[in-house]
Amino acid sequence: MNSGSGDRHGREDEGSAAVRPAGIDAPETPAGFTEAVTGYLDARALIGCRHRLRMDAAHGGELTGVIEDSGVRQRREAAAAHRASVRDTLVAAAPSRWVIIDPALRAGARAEATVGALTAGAQWIWGGLLPQEPDTGRRGGSEILMRDTERGGYIPIIVVNHKVTDPRRPGPADFHPLTSDPVRWDPQPDKSRKLRQQPRDQQRLAHLYRMLQRHGLASPSLLGGVIGLQSDRILVHDIAATLADYDRRYADRIAVVRGQSPTAPAKVPECRQCPWWTRGIDGPSCEQWLIERRDVSLVAPGSRAEVLRGHGVATIEELAAWTGEDPQDWQHGPFDEAVVTARAWLAGAPLVRRFDRVQVRRADVEVDVDLESYQEYGAYLWGTLLDGQYRPFVTWDPLPTRDEGRSFGEFWTWLMTVRARAHAAGKTFAAYCYSRTAEDKWLYESAQRFEGMAGVPTTEQVRAFVDGPEWVDMFQAVTEQFICPNGKGLKKVAPVAGFSWRDPEASGEASMSWYRLAVGYDGAVDLGQRTRLLEYNEDDVRATMTLREWMAPRVPNPHSAVAQVPSLADFTHAPAVIPLGGGGTLSS
Repeated sequence: MNSGSGDRHGREDEGSAAVRPAGIDAPETPAGFTEAVTGYLDARALIGCRHRLRMDAAHGGELTGVIEDSGVRQRREAAAAHRASVRDTLVAAAPSRWVIIDPALRAGARAEATVGALTAGAQWIWGGLLPQEPDTGRRGGSEILMRDTERGGYIPIIVVNHKVTDPRRPGPADFHPLTSDPVRWDPQPDKSRKLRQQPRDQQRLAHLYRMLQRHGLASPSLLGGVIGLQSDRILVHDIAATLADYDRRYADRIAVVRGQSPTAPAKVPECRQCPWWTRGIDGPSCEQWLIERRDVSLVAPGSRAEVLRGHGVATIEELAAWTGEDPQDWQHGPFDEAVVTARAWLAGAPLVRRFDRVQVRRADVEVDVDLESYQEYGAYLWGTLLDGQYRPFVTWDPLPTRDEGRSFGEFWTWLMTVRARAHAAGKTFAAYCYSRTAEDKWLYESAQRFEGMAGVPTTEQVRAFVDGPEWVDMFQAVTEQFICPNGKGLKKVAPVAGFSWRDPEASGEASMSWYRLAVGYDGAVDLGQRTRLLEYNEDDVRATMTLREWMAPRVPNPHSAVAQVPSLADFTHAPAVIPLGGGGTLSS
C-alpha cells in the first residue's frame, strides 16, 4: 500500500462521467484497451501485490465493516495532515496565484472545476482531480498542478508524507538531484542533498503526466515534482526516464483490475497488513492457499520467489531438494542458505545455527536500549535496562515538542554516566539494541534538532559512540549467526529463547494507536495507554537481554542456543528426520 503519497484522495466515483475540456476531441482508444470496459486504476495501485489488486477490484464489497489496520489508518491521517500543512504554507505565501479545488465537491464536479482552471491558465492549482478515463481506466489527481510559463502545459507536483532526500555534505558526486524552491520554480542541482529512491512517487508522476498528455495539457519539459516530509524543497524528477516502465506496469495492472490477467497469492511484505491474508472468498485465504500448496514464497518472499519460479521451483519441497549449480540470476545472498531455509521450514525448525559456537560481545556492565517513536515526528521514549532495573526517559507532551529534547538529553547523560563509571572502575561496558537502524536514526536526528539543550550530545559524539565496539546490535548478531525461516524480528526470535510479551497485541504498529490515546491527539488523555506503552517498551529491552543471555550465556546452560538449535550440518541433505541438539528430533 502507498501509505504516504495521498493518491487515495484522487479516486472518482465509479459512476461519474469523464469530463473533457471544451474544444478537445475524444481521443482514440489506446491499443490494448476496450472502450468503456469497467474498472479503474489510480497510481497507488501501481506498486504492490497484483493479487490484492484483483481481490480488491472483484470483492472489495466483502470488506465492508472490516476494521482497517491501525497502522494504515494512522499513516493516511498523518499524510492528510501533512498535505494540509503544506497547502496552508504555500497558499499563504502568494494567495492570489492559487486556485483551490473544493475537496467537498463530488468527484465529477471536482474534475470539471480542475479542467476549468487548467483551460483558464491558472498558475497554481491545489487539489486538482483529472477526468477519469473509461477506456484506459486511468483516474487520479495531483496536490499541485503548476503551469509551465516557459513551455506551456502543466507540471504535476505531489505532496507525500515520507522523506525524498537526505542531507549530505556538499562535494563532488556522480549525481546531484534537482530541487527547487517550493514557491519559485527554479530547478537546480542540489549538492547538499542525496536522493532517496521512491519508485511509487515516480510512477504516480508518470500516471499524472499521461492523464495531462491525453488532453494536450502536459508540459513538454517532462518534469514532475515531489514535496516530501521536510517540505522545504521540491525534488524534481525526469518523468521521461520512468514512462516506459510505467506504461508496461500500467497495462499489466489495468488488465488485472478488469479480470483480463490471472493472479495468484504470493507472500510479500504487504501481506502483514492485507485483509485478504486471513480472509478468503469462496475458498481459502491467501495464507491458507500458500500453506496448502507449500508455496515457495513462504520461505523466499517477494522477488526471491519470482527468481525461483523462473527455474521451475514453485514449492518449498522443490527448493529443499535443489542440487547443482546456484542460479546465475540469484542476487539475494548465498543460495545454499535459501535451500537450508526451505529444509528448516519443512522440519519445523525456527532457527538454524551457522556455526558450532554462538557469540555475542559481553561486558561487565550491560545496558539494553529500545526507543519508541511516532511517525516521523520524533522519539518520545528511550527505555533502558541495567542490572534488571527498567528505567524510561519519556515525554508525554504530544510530538512534536521541545520537551523531547529534554528527555533525550537526560537519556544520553544517564547512559554516558553509566559508561564513564564502568570505565573508571576498570570494567568493560556495552549497550545493546535490536536492529540499530531506528536507534541510530533518532540518535543523530535528536542531536541535530536539539543541539545546545542540556545533556544533548553533538553529532560527532553520537557518531563516535555508535561506530565504536560498545554499541552492539543484537539483530546483526542474530543475522550473522542464524538462518531464520520465520523471520528475524525480535518478536520472532525472542520467543525461541523463551521470552513472551505481556500484551498479546504488542507490535510497533499497535503502539502508534496507543500513543495517540496516551497523549490525547484524538480527545482526552488515556493514562492507561501510557502504562501500556511503558510495559511494551520494558518487554522489548527485557527480550533483548533474554536473547543475549540465551545466545551467549555467562555460565553453561542446557537450554542455550547451542544446545537447542540445529546447525547447518544438520541440513546438508534433506532427511525426513532432523536431529536437534540435546538428543531430540524434528520430523517433517
